[in-house]
Amino acid sequence: MNMARLFVGLPLPEAVADRLGAVCGGVPGARWLRPDQFHLTLRFIGEVDGGVFDDLRFELGRVRSAAFAMGLSGIDLLGNRRRAHVLFAAVPSCPPMFELQARIEAAVCRVGLPPERRRFAPHVTLARLNGAPPAKVCDYLGQFGLFQAGPFAVERFALFSSHLSRSGSIYRAEATYPLQRQHALTGAWAS
Repeated sequence: MNMARLFVGLPLPEAVADRLGAVCGGVPGARWLRPDQFHLTLRFIGEVDGGVFDDLRFELGRVRSAAFAMGLSGIDLLGNRRRAHVLFAAVPSCPPMFELQARIEAAVCRVGLPPERRRFAPHVTLARLNGAPPAKVCDYLGQFGLFQAGPFAVERFALFSSHLSRSGSIYRAEATYPLQRQHALTGAWAS
């Protein structure tokens, strides 16, 4: 692999992605993501060469964290209502996800990449808005703003590559990493 544009994220269960896909539409000027593109980004990495890619795969494989449950609660905007640029599904407070994200951040820094300067704000992007009429965005939020999904099990995270195409970004899981599950009878942790 020469250069790759990468991020670490949580894939969504197909049923949750399909439910999100069902509420995508009705806002002119919105570029909606497809259900196969929905994910929760834990750490954007950007473009790296093949050596860093290999190091990342190794270091992410050393991350140990417990499986957990999470949900989605509400749809909102990044930016203000007059100049919003993203519609997203919100993620309620989930301490195990923040713990996982911190461990992934540490792994990314161990390969020599700079620390993330932005505060982690978990969300699932639904659409990018480009000149969407504010009234249509408000109507959309009035109809779908109380969207709920979950809780659902999060049992793995992935290192994704992103490739631009005419129809939008194509995401491919380059490596998948299981989270540990606690055995109900023994209390022992297993991958």
